[in-house]
Amino acid sequence: MKRIFTTLIVTCVALTMQAQQHQLWYDKPATHWLQALPIGNSHLGAMVYGGTDIEEIQLNEETFWSGSPHNNNSTEARAHLQEVRDSVFAGHEEGAHAILDKFFFKGPHGMRFLPMGSLKLTFRKTGEVSDYRRSLDLSTAMAKTQYRIGDVTYDRTSFASQADNVIIVNLQANKTGALSFNIAFDSPLAATSQVDSHQLTTLIQGVEQEGIPAGLQAECRVSVKTDGEVIDSKENMRISNATSATIYITAATNFVNYHDVSGNPTWKNILTLSAIRGKSFNRLAEDHLKKYQEQYNRVSLSLPKSGKEEQPTDQRLATFDGTDLDMVSLMMQYGRYLLISSSQPGGQPANLQGVWNDKLNAPWDSKYTININAEMNYWPALVGNLAETQEPLFSMIQDLSETGAKTAQEMYGCNGWMAHHNTDLWRIAGPVDGTTWGMFPTGGAWLTTHLWQHYLYTGDKVFLAKYYPVMKGAADFLIDYMQEYPADGAIKQAAGWLVTNPTVSPEHGPMGKRTTVTAGSTMDNQIVFDVLSQVIAAAKVLGVDSGSLSTINNALSKIPPMQIGRYGQLQEWMIDGDDPKDEHRHISHLYGLYPSNQISPFNHRDLFTAAANTLKQRGDMATGWSLGWKINFWARMLDGNHAYRIISNMLTMIPDSIEWGPHGGTYPNLFDAHPPFQIDGNFGCAAGICEMLLQSHDGAVHLLPALPDAWKEGEVKGLQARGAFTVDMTWKENVLQEAVITSKIGGVLRLRSYLPLVGEGLKEATGDCPNPLMVPAAIKQPLQSKELKKLQLLPVPQIYEYDVDTTPGQTIRVKIEPHN
Repeated sequence: MKRIFTTLIVTCVALTMQAQQHQLWYDKPATHWLQALPIGNSHLGAMVYGGTDIEEIQLNEETFWSGSPHNNNSTEARAHLQEVRDSVFAGHEEGAHAILDKFFFKGPHGMRFLPMGSLKLTFRKTGEVSDYRRSLDLSTAMAKTQYRIGDVTYDRTSFASQADNVIIVNLQANKTGALSFNIAFDSPLAATSQVDSHQLTTLIQGVEQEGIPAGLQAECRVSVKTDGEVIDSKENMRISNATSATIYITAATNFVNYHDVSGNPTWKNILTLSAIRGKSFNRLAEDHLKKYQEQYNRVSLSLPKSGKEEQPTDQRLATFDGTDLDMVSLMMQYGRYLLISSSQPGGQPANLQGVWNDKLNAPWDSKYTININAEMNYWPALVGNLAETQEPLFSMIQDLSETGAKTAQEMYGCNGWMAHHNTDLWRIAGPVDGTTWGMFPTGGAWLTTHLWQHYLYTGDKVFLAKYYPVMKGAADFLIDYMQEYPADGAIKQAAGWLVTNPTVSPEHGPMGKRTTVTAGSTMDNQIVFDVLSQVIAAAKVLGVDSGSLSTINNALSKIPPMQIGRYGQLQEWMIDGDDPKDEHRHISHLYGLYPSNQISPFNHRDLFTAAANTLKQRGDMATGWSLGWKINFWARMLDGNHAYRIISNMLTMIPDSIEWGPHGGTYPNLFDAHPPFQIDGNFGCAAGICEMLLQSHDGAVHLLPALPDAWKEGEVKGLQARGAFTVDMTWKENVLQEAVITSKIGGVLRLRSYLPLVGEGLKEATGDCPNPLMVPAAIKQPLQSKELKKLQLLPVPQIYEYDVDTTPGQTIRVKIEPHN
């Protein structure tokens, strides 16, 4: 057994030589879920505590949710829609709010993501523990626990294999026969366990919610192989006098899709376990590493180390002062790790907590909140070179285009499809929670922009053709839903504009109004602009729908322009209702800055300045996910120092005892703290770090656009740019040394730099960007408030731009032009 364990170590070292080495590590076991370490393969998630008396491995299965197939559309909404619209246009938004609450929110408010329970290993201890260490190695996706009792060293290795769809736990002792423990399953739900032939099977019952009956059951199967003795009892297994043991965990539900729960979890589990029968632990580990590292190893970020990585991670976090630059790299790679672990082709998208939840009633049900949070989950996917992790999101969008078509017709009498601000496993598209939050008709439309962004990064026309009907359906709904603002409406200058009504700017209302209800919020206008523009562009690429483009173009021409208010801010609503002292967590009207590309320092300095004013007014502290968004905002503002200030704010230790609070940060296990835990902040942070190093949304591939002064030297490899380019860069003294750009599909590469570049084939760029995959947005000229005396425009850095023609597979090397 010692030889087998040594072979495993050699194998892991060999397979991780090319992987960036980052670990979360601790010098004591976890005593709280927010100290435990996450592993996952998208289908299964587990939180590993690393106990020495009792090891707890808390388990989730991605399709184990409350309820069953249903929709939550209100059948009373359509009859009252015109009354709502008339009230909003007349300036009586509070009256409209009351009507919406009464007639539009009639269905269930979404189902919740459930925990299955925990596998618990109870050990026979014979002395005091010493030399304790538990860790999560991001390069291997393996959680390890090691400690000594007397002269015996105990090692545990846990990983969730994508390759074999199982969770593996391997236990080793360096002394023959020194390993003895009990295996049992504990669930907070109604569950029954039985043991047969060294296999523990637990059936966990789902739950009803808001009158929607339980339609799902989860089955978890646990098998064990060991050189010791296995004694089966009714509900647990006892392993005695072993030197090694390997535990195999699999789970499944009867879920097939959002309208079919006829699956057989027993059959699924048996097939999974049968497929690994005969595979050694080493083979399972090798297959896991090969599959995982194929994705993880695509990107690396090296920043100077300070020695603080030698501290336990919770202590390192608690003392973060901005000098531990390797912590920044760790957070970027941790975000990528979590996305790989919670979202893979064929599975469900990463929800509000990824694929990890220990609570019967998770915060906000751990649903898919599509007024920012679900979208943020996937921000690192493209730039971070993990495009395939989006496939579950695309599948959900496809599902919503079906369920949302019924919602569009039944509630609003509109063609196409839509979804509000939340959905779940059952792909509900009706509104939830109440008008303040739920009257957001553009959640589905926002999701479709991810389809277009995938095309911009890949140039994949087959993909675009597959999802074009989904994009077109979202546009069809918007064109039917939007209303022309009447001449006798409350906002005189809005007459003739085409606006969404009713809508909200997510979860936030203007001064002077006691409601979030409005017409034509700035965020909605920006989303509509993107969706209509992208459908027009996609139709031209594919050569389809030429007859309907005039209708879309006509609607596009009537969308309200962005407006700069009396405080120099970008207005959140058509009225100038922003409070400069309001530090609300949602900054939805800066959607046009990020993730969209409608606010450019080079094309609209006035909007660029107004966006900066808005960001300053909202402040640098917020909830965790909001901090993640602000990192990206400041990166797009080309202000690396401010972006790094937000990262530093995010790296504020939030004790695991604080599960609810107003200010965000990071928990001991580096989960994002809203608080409570929401995984979107982890993904937003990872994306923001990438965005500080590379941008490609505004007419060029911009190298090191927002590099902080503190990041004096470093190297990044594998980032992706629109146009299907892969970018590697090194820099010293805050100056680019070399960039290596590989073209996947060919085409013109336009480069942007703060210093002159030299390289084979480079020529000075002139005119508009010739590559259609990275063109800037063509927006209307913004309006300015008459109360704004003068807008002091922000300075824009000098830039140098170059074009080079590329062929598929070609690599371009550029450097800073040497001084004469």
